Amino acid sequence: MVQFEVPAIVPADPEANVSDLLFQRVKATPDRALFSVPEGDGWRDISAADFQTAVIALAKGFAAAGIQPGEKVGFLARTTYEWTLVDFALFYAGAVMVPIYETSSPSQIQWILEDSGAIALVVESPEHFARVDEIRSEVPLIREIWQLHLGAIDTLTAGGASITDDEIERRRNLAIGSDIATLIYTSGSTGRPKGCVLTHSNFVELTRNSAKALNEVVETPGASTLLFITTAHVFARFISILDIHAGVRTGHQPDTRQLLPALGSFKPTFLLAVPRVFEKVYNSAEQKAEAGGKGKIFRAAADVAIEHSKLLEEGKKIPFGMKLKFALFNKLVYGKLREAMGGNVVYAVSGSAPLGPRLGHFFHSLGVVILEGYGLTETTAPATVNLADKSKIGTVGPALPGVGVRLGEDGEIEVRGVNVFKEYWNNPEATAEAFSDGGWFRTGDIGSFDSEGFLTITGRKKEIIVTAGGKNVAPAALEDPIRANPIIGQVVVVGDQRPFISALVTLDPEMLPTWLANNGLDAKMSLQDASRNEAVRAEVQRAVDGANSRVSRAESIRKFTILESEWTEASGHLTPKLSIKRNVIMNDFADEVSAIYDEPVSTTNVAIGG
Repeated sequence: MVQFEVPAIVPADPEANVSDLLFQRVKATPDRALFSVPEGDGWRDISAADFQTAVIALAKGFAAAGIQPGEKVGFLARTTYEWTLVDFALFYAGAVMVPIYETSSPSQIQWILEDSGAIALVVESPEHFARVDEIRSEVPLIREIWQLHLGAIDTLTAGGASITDDEIERRRNLAIGSDIATLIYTSGSTGRPKGCVLTHSNFVELTRNSAKALNEVVETPGASTLLFITTAHVFARFISILDIHAGVRTGHQPDTRQLLPALGSFKPTFLLAVPRVFEKVYNSAEQKAEAGGKGKIFRAAADVAIEHSKLLEEGKKIPFGMKLKFALFNKLVYGKLREAMGGNVVYAVSGSAPLGPRLGHFFHSLGVVILEGYGLTETTAPATVNLADKSKIGTVGPALPGVGVRLGEDGEIEVRGVNVFKEYWNNPEATAEAFSDGGWFRTGDIGSFDSEGFLTITGRKKEIIVTAGGKNVAPAALEDPIRANPIIGQVVVVGDQRPFISALVTLDPEMLPTWLANNGLDAKMSLQDASRNEAVRAEVQRAVDGANSRVSRAESIRKFTILESEWTEASGHLTPKLSIKRNVIMNDFADEVSAIYDEPVSTTNVAIGG
């Protein structure tokens, strides 16, 4: 059994809780800007001391409203400064937050509130409140609902004036490391969400050790980041807590349509994103270049960037001719992309799905080192991550300090350490099933190690397809390269117990109009018409052929169907981190899958690659 365990760098403190991270940050650098909030065309800084003052005032409001230590409070809101303000106010009040994705349906909200036993709820907007109102009678434990857009923070703060500082300090110190810090429900990609009990030690120990391991990213002077992925997810939640511990200036932009202007004015030094974001940046730049008649230049620049990065990673000398090309493209292409991301981005932390070596090398040559990592809600986000001084493109890095990773006999990744959750809430059967001997958490993912302990993710154990001919196929190996094509939104490979591999494909409604215009077609073409258009089908075929060229004939996609609709969170087919809900898709599109296999292979969509 292959196993890598990295000792913790920072000695454990079993008495510490998450609130101590803010308390110690204020003690060390009270005047350092911990946050910046939008103001006019710029940003207004909020110091560590001012943030803590606001946290304590809001914590008093929760206490005055009757929230007792240990009680659970639901929170449904977008990624804003107020999200972290409420988060830490609840920590200081001794309460336990139960975050809810802001895209959750009424039935999902009901399940989380019921199962968690939450007694109060904070929502952001009238739209959020309306969803809760639909199921209000089904959650009788909820005593109070506060709405941020109706001035809840000011109201609570004013109501807490009679609560003393000593009372909040008492409450803040009640929890120890082994106590529950938060109850986060999984995104439900494989069924009903399960509540993950994450302890204070999970956050505190992982935060303190990660800050040392990622020292060049988060502890350098002037470090800053702009959060735009949902803080209800453990990935951004962990980073927001890490930023407070490390003293990183953090901004927020919940509307991704405003992301580029926000990056331009905020100018972060590192980003947190999922691979789809980097794919969009690359594809948008390529299609913009195509529209301006410079598509060939962009693609040539991309090829040079990728080859340049590969040579650097291998420690090989850069040929003189490539140096000249790189310098030219740096002026024409790379520099402009860097400026579009604010001009100061040096690192980007990527998770939730494999990025792919091509994009990793491309951004590396732009001067942006993408540090891919791996983890789940159950591991408080990261278990492994590439480090600034120890990185390999195409892998998700080595284990973090305080974390162990091993592979089971079937290649399943198992994790134990300071980051592994305590249990599933109200679900002892699922908890028992999730752990093997010695406290190792079974992730359900399949991976491999190289000789230095760098982990590569190859697929999900439950998603491995076994064809009628007995061939094992990992869908991700085909899906990830296909999804990188600019006009493709999502793809799901199918073929379990079928005679060959096929795929369901959706188009990207954001990128499609530009691509259509660049190819002399009607930019206003509907998704329905585009799904039947021969030029669009040929482009999808090209992407499929590219993926097929990486696998054997038995593993290659023989047929595909382009759907007339898209998959979104709202449609119920994507999780909040944009992962596909494979089981839901297979159920909802069973007829389309059957139709693929009802026709002879030779009639349509036969892939020529592979």
